[in-house]
Amino acid sequence: MQPSGTNTQPERESGFNEMVHAYIAAKFYHYLTERFGERGKQAFIHGTQLHAGQRGRRMAQRAIRNGEELNFETYSRYGEWVNTETAERLGLSNQSEVVSWGPDFENRVYACPWQKQFEAMGMTEAGEVYCQHLDNSICRGFNPYLSYEVTQTLHRSDCCIHIVRNAGMKEGTDCSKRPEGLKSFEYHCANSFWAYSEVSAAIFQAQGEAVSAAVLADFERDYGKEMADRIMRYRDVNFNVVDG
Repeated sequence: MQPSGTNTQPERESGFNEMVHAYIAAKFYHYLTERFGERGKQAFIHGTQLHAGQRGRRMAQRAIRNGEELNFETYSRYGEWVNTETAERLGLSNQSEVVSWGPDFENRVYACPWQKQFEAMGMTEAGEVYCQHLDNSICRGFNPYLSYEVTQTLHRSDCCIHIVRNAGMKEGTDCSKRPEGLKSFEYHCANSFWAYSEVSAAIFQAQGEAVSAAVLADFERDYGKEMADRIMRYRDVNFNVVDG
């Protein structure tokens, strides 16, 4: 997880937010593991790594365009999300603390809307697996030579611990996200849905497509047809490349 800045992302009443994003991951974990057991879990991990890596590569492309080094400071500033107004209003926004700037950078997260959503759905195991593989995969997509470790998560401990070895960070560095790189949670939710769908279909073929259909049906039931249709509009988007 990139160190938290103070900026908040307006939702423009889109309905999409951090909790919806977590919901999609939780539903894929549920159906994949229910139908395929350990193979389903491995498919879920692969899907998590796919969409996380796509995000990291988009971040890197923006940074390269701007002549920035692909170091951890740049990674911290080029993140694609900040907490939504909904998460702020509900008191669910991320709360974190940098406990070491160097030589290893260590960030601890004490509150997180994704964790709250997984917990509310009774999907703590899904959250644990998701968070073990998400942020290190984003960083690997950004620059595979950065060493990013997630040593524990909030799902089963009192905080998440994220460590970047030999990060080269200066104490007090401003890690606020660059506004031009932020993407809406509609975009992030679509990226997640289509990455898991792609992996599910590739591994399990027609049965994998049935998993995606089940997730979409649950999503439409819980969030409405209009939001489900908006996810479907991203079917042909190439999430591997920056679009602006």
